[in-house]
Amino acid sequence: MSKTNATASGHALWAKMPKANAELFALTYGSLVTELVRDHDDIDEINSQLDRIGHSIGVRCVDEFLSKAEIANITIPTCQNMRDTAEVIARIGFRMFLGVSAEVANFSPDGRAFSLFLYDNPLAIFVELPPPKEDGEGSGGADLSKIKYSNIYCGVIRGALEQVNMRVECQFVRDALRGEEVNEIRVELKEVLVDGAGDDYKEE
Repeated sequence: MSKTNATASGHALWAKMPKANAELFALTYGSLVTELVRDHDDIDEINSQLDRIGHSIGVRCVDEFLSKAEIANITIPTCQNMRDTAEVIARIGFRMFLGVSAEVANFSPDGRAFSLFLYDNPLAIFVELPPPKEDGEGSGGADLSKIKYSNIYCGVIRGALEQVNMRVECQFVRDALRGEEVNEIRVELKEVLVDGAGDDYKEE
């Protein structure tokens, strides 16, 4: 699928989706993160919980993605390699469910890993992370400067790709909430779970 077609399909599907108020959406997600912070003292556990929640969402997103495309009479071609998959995630998936698009870049030489760059993050519009704790500063509670606030995206991507027989690792490697210029999600294909994917997915 070309970038132009993918972008057009994403906009068409976004137009068919019921809309939630962006501020309410961000505040609701913030409440979820706050609850996890209250329940867990370990920052790694908080990040893992966000990933797990996202995974549960992702496994359900594929059915909605395909059914909405069918209703809108939009054909989503079979992805033959990770480049196709990346474009569908970035230009159709993100647009359909969040109203924003991601950019795809930094493919690995073997074509099995890539980065998604997200310049607009609707989850983080009211968020400011605290500064890192100094050595010896406070013994209780998690160091919230290390939270991967939008880690739910990684879980969603993992869960969705599992539903189409791809096991991936997904990491939030750059975060605008930490002062970096862009949000970067790194996706790496680890295993094709069954035969049937394009030849470029398979191990040589």
